[in-house]
Amino acid sequence: MLNIINGKEVASSDKKTMNIVNPYTKRVVDTVPRSTEKDVGKAVAYAKKAQPAWAKVPVHEKGTILKRFLDLVDANKDDLAKTLSKETGKPITQAYAEIANIRISFEAFIEKAKHLYGNVIPYGTEAGQENTLQYTQREPLGVMVAIIPFNFPCDLFDQKVAPAILAGNTIVVKPPSQNPLTLVKLVRLMHEAGLPNGVVQIVTGSGSVIGNALAKHPDVHGITFTGSTPVGKTTYLNGASHFAHVALELGGNDAFIVLNDADIDLAVEEVVWGRMYNTGQVCCASKRFIVQKGVLKEFEEKVVARIKKLVVGNPLDKKTEIGALINQEACDKAFEQIKQVVEEGGKILYGGTAEGAVLTPTVITNIPRTAQVALDEEIFAPVVSIIPCESEDEALEIANASNFGLCGCIFTKDMKKAFKFANGLECGGVVINGASFHRSFEMPFGGYKFSGIGTEGVMSTFDQVTKTKTITFKNILK
Repeated sequence: MLNIINGKEVASSDKKTMNIVNPYTKRVVDTVPRSTEKDVGKAVAYAKKAQPAWAKVPVHEKGTILKRFLDLVDANKDDLAKTLSKETGKPITQAYAEIANIRISFEAFIEKAKHLYGNVIPYGTEAGQENTLQYTQREPLGVMVAIIPFNFPCDLFDQKVAPAILAGNTIVVKPPSQNPLTLVKLVRLMHEAGLPNGVVQIVTGSGSVIGNALAKHPDVHGITFTGSTPVGKTTYLNGASHFAHVALELGGNDAFIVLNDADIDLAVEEVVWGRMYNTGQVCCASKRFIVQKGVLKEFEEKVVARIKKLVVGNPLDKKTEIGALINQEACDKAFEQIKQVVEEGGKILYGGTAEGAVLTPTVITNIPRTAQVALDEEIFAPVVSIIPCESEDEALEIANASNFGLCGCIFTKDMKKAFKFANGLECGGVVINGASFHRSFEMPFGGYKFSGIGTEGVMSTFDQVTKTKTITFKNILK
């Protein structure tokens, strides 16, 4: 596959390529350009040129183009889902679900874009303004960059690209270097649907090269990034060099708190949903399982019994529930993290083995609250890390001891306790009696502390991709 710059499929300026490898079979799926800063410069220049005309296209016409795009996605859903599964190691049923989300999200953003109304400040709201009328309107930032991670490339494409272009911006997409193929196909379908050249472009390659080049480019006015906290910090600093607006959704080490009065069977099912989905590679997955000792043994036994039933295998098999991690390096890192947890006092109840890029779902208990995994060590794999606690106050203390604050959850039958924890947890979202892995397209999603800046979702993303202008009719009544 090739880059898409100004509506044309092109190789990198130096013709170098990189292999995209199926992490399960180790076979090359396709090749993509290993793009250069020169390629970035071209894409940004075309985006800058196209933006003024695109901003003037009425919202309803933008929506019509995107609805044609959605019809093309539906027509190509089998190819898109299989491509996503092959390049990512994602179970095929989950790949189909992610492709289906494209319509859900784009339609929601299209409707929201039609209602980006301004506000009116009436005459006489403050002393001295009795004859003056003021109103506001939203305007696009200009040229934007979307830096997208490997774990949910299509979902994050939806969250970033749809609102950006509906607001009148143009955008350059930097897809994940490990699995960019599905996103290249989506951009191709956008042009087939009639999107003008230069509005959405995609440039593949190394994040350290083209991601940094895009964030540093002086003609980039907005950056939306999802990924690790260290890379997010670099991106933030790069954008600050020319005062680009930067929105960051970063890592998480979400707390999954189980109190003595919890419905343990419900909690166990939510462990499977909230930790095993996408083979554990989810930013807002529950990762620290803080369990009161009164129900600890029951929780451990039932979690192990349930996880043993999960089907591990070929991601293209519809029965598979646990596929491969994104690459061998990711699996090796998770394996080393498991060893570290054991060295710090944890005890493996199940799993702890790997074959290729496939890590057996793993359950570890007796983890002390001082262990790195109980604080800031995020394991991006299907690992359940159980941290016992005595009291409810201790559970909240352990949860808030992390520098991360993306999401969290609490299991209890007492709604007074539930609301106490919901208000006490230092994170951007709390789920009551459900895993923290909950992200509707409508909700504002984002974290506290080292987990990011800003939020994404139909309710809030347009605030991140627009600027507000106030127009004043001074002394209009005089």
